Parts: sequence; structure tokens; C-alpha cells
Amino acid sequence: MPTLEKIQPELQFAQNYVNEVFEIVKKRNANENEFLQAVKEVFDSLVPVLAKDPIYIKHNILERIVEPERIISFRVPWVDDNGTVQVNRGFRVQFNSAIGPYKGGIRFHPSVNASIVKFLGFEQIFKNSLTGQPIGGGKGGSDFDPKGKSDGEIMRFTQSFMTELSKYIGPDTDVPAGDIGVGAKEIGYMFGQYKKIRGSFQAGVLTGKGLSYGGSLARKEATGYGTVYFVEEMLKETNLSFNGRTVVVSGSGNVSIYAIEKAQQLGAKVIACSDSSGYIYDENGINLETVKRLKEVEKKRINEYVNEHPHAKYVEGCTGIWSLPCDIALPCATQNEIDEVSAKMLVANGVKAVGEGANMPSTLEAIEVFHANNVLFGPAKAVNAGGVAVSALEMAQNSMRLSWSFEEVDAKLQEIMKDIYLNSKTAAADYELDGNLVAGANIAGFKKVADAMIDQGVI
Repeated sequence: MPTLEKIQPELQFAQNYVNEVFEIVKKRNANENEFLQAVKEVFDSLVPVLAKDPIYIKHNILERIVEPERIISFRVPWVDDNGTVQVNRGFRVQFNSAIGPYKGGIRFHPSVNASIVKFLGFEQIFKNSLTGQPIGGGKGGSDFDPKGKSDGEIMRFTQSFMTELSKYIGPDTDVPAGDIGVGAKEIGYMFGQYKKIRGSFQAGVLTGKGLSYGGSLARKEATGYGTVYFVEEMLKETNLSFNGRTVVVSGSGNVSIYAIEKAQQLGAKVIACSDSSGYIYDENGINLETVKRLKEVEKKRINEYVNEHPHAKYVEGCTGIWSLPCDIALPCATQNEIDEVSAKMLVANGVKAVGEGANMPSTLEAIEVFHANNVLFGPAKAVNAGGVAVSALEMAQNSMRLSWSFEEVDAKLQEIMKDIYLNSKTAAADYELDGNLVAGANIAGFKKVADAMIDQGVI
């Protein structure tokens, strides 16, 4: 393969192609900022690929891959505990099925709109490809907020949501899972409604299920554990590890809790975590059992932590968490939580590595800051792929009508995360982008999907 220095005209041609396609994407998706941000990050990484492999330009893969195969939008009427009819919006974006059935979570949160679901679905294409599993990219959700709702209200909403969604999903078509606001309870209600509508028990239609009806051990832990497994591989490149390191983790949901758990198991001291109201700082190290009980059992806000650990501090607002000095930062809350200012604070305080446990938690400007200052940076589509990887393992167990032990699933997860790191690293090096795991993950994920699209013709 020729070096990039020898194909400067091809590089310029590829850059012009990327620019032209991105302008088309902007016109077609005006005001969908999250989606455009995700597309730009991927496109910028692919210029050297298109220069060396012009077949992707010949087949106009970029313009094809940014268009979802199907977008489903529907109303979700339901009745609250007062007998009042409420209406929410439901979405499912079936983005790309070149390498397998659509696969991606369902998010229930007031912020959910077409742009967010499309950005998540677009990222899912490449994340799923990176896992090495035969799964395509999709995503869904609703602007329904489960916080403050009774179990009856959540059940009635999810049943209404699934009544419509059931027309478009299936074990070999589209396999949703959970995401923000969608845990085991919501998955259970949706699975029950799907079973009732279809009149058959199809375990493979949803992942993240309860263990008693086809769920997988280690699924709850998978995204958080996988985040740490990836970052551990990244740290090894500079002879570092989690042992003895100070870590800040944003969020206090499923991903955050199990990232904290695994980091602590590897010898790290996690000093902070957060929720949407603010963050706690515990210089002695976060007491994970307290956080688990508050968030998983009692469903309370993170500020309750200081009532039991008065030496700790609670601070209103979330952005200040990145002002805390740390060796490793794991943003595990939501998109764009680390901006350029926060990234500069982390760098000034000596951060050595950043691993994105959430979906697109760093802005493009923040990523530039990390790269410019030689901070090890693991992008979301690689770092947080552990959840969907174990979802695919759950699908495999369902297909075989058996279940694996926690240790078996965890071992497979570790191998998958190690492979994702190595494949991302190798892809970056192949295109003279050594150390740039953002580009490497995008390239490795893209090429597998793009090659499948070419093989299958114009469909």
C-alpha cells in the first residue's frame, strides 16, 4: 500500500469528496446538531481510506451510509395514574443492516429527538462492527421520562410503545436493548407485550432481559467493565495501569457504577461521580456500596451520599467534576459533557487517559485538546462497545437455547475489548495515524460495513 506522502492528489480528491458529501448531509439534516457532529467525526477520519481505496468513492459509500435504511416515528398514547391520557413520541432508526440485523438500545429521556436517535444509530453502525459480531446498527427511544413515574405508569407506557414497535422488530430483523432510562424493568414490560402480541416466546427479540427468561449473566456489568478493560489496554502502551491511579467517573447509572467497580478491583481510587443534579467528591475514595444502594435500590439522588459520608462534598451542577485533578477520566453520563474548557482543565491537572464510557461525551474541540496534549484518548464507539458485545453474546445464547456462566461471558468480553483496541490501533497505523484511536476505530468499523455494502450491491 503506498504511503500517504505519495498520493497527495488522491488525498485532495478524497477530501473534496468528503466535503461535498458533508455539505449534502448538512442540507438534508439541518439543525440536527448531534447527528452532524457524529458524521463529521467519522468523515474526517476516512479521508486517507478513501484516498488509498477509491472503490468506496466509486460506490458512493459515504452518501449511502449516512442515510438510514428506515426511520420510524410514532405517537405513544398512555394513561397516567390520574386517568389522564398522555402522549409521547417514539422513534426507531434502523440505520444499516449490511452485516447483520439492526442492533441498538432504546432510550427513554426528555431529550430524545430525531437528531439524537440518528446520531446514536449512526455511531452504533461502527461500534457494532468493531465488536466482530454479526450485528448492524440501529437505535430508538422516546421523550418519555420514567423518573417520578409509578411502576404502573411505566408499564402502561412501555406496553403502548411496544405495541407499535413490535411491527418492525424481530430476532432476525431488529433486536433492541436498553439504554438511558430503560433497564431490566422496562425491558421486561416490553418483552411481555411483544410476546402477547406475537403469541410466541421469541427470546432473541430483545437483549438485557431478566435471567429467568433468556438474559445473560454479566450484561448489567458489561458496558462499565468493558470501558475499563479497553482503557487498561490503552494504558499498557505507556506502561501504566489503573493500579494506584486516581479516577473521576461522571454519572452514577449502570455504566458508571460498573466502571467504578472494575476500576476499584484493578486498584484505582475513584474520587468522584455524579448525576444530573451535581457531583460528589470523596478524597478517600467513593464507597461503591453506598452508591449502588442509593441509585439501584432506593432510587435517590447522589447528594444523599454525603449524609452517610459527611467527609465527602456535594457540588451542584455537573461540569465542575472535570476540574478535579485525576490521572484517568471516564465520562459515562451523556453526550458533550466534556467541552474544550473542561478538556483544558483536565490537561492542566495532569490527566493521562480519557475513556468515553458514554456516547459521544466529548466535543470535537475537546478531543483536539486531548490529542494536542498527548493524552491517551479512547473514543466511545470503541470504549463503550462492551454492552452491545454482550448483547450479541446474549443473542447467541438465545439461539442455542443455553446460558453461559458469568466467568465465561466476562472472559469473552475481555477478549472482545482487547480485539477492539488492537484493531483500532492497527487501523490507525495502517493509514499513518499512529496513536489516533478515534480515526482507527472509525476506519476499522467503516471498512467492514462498507465492504459488505459493496458486496451486496445497490440496495
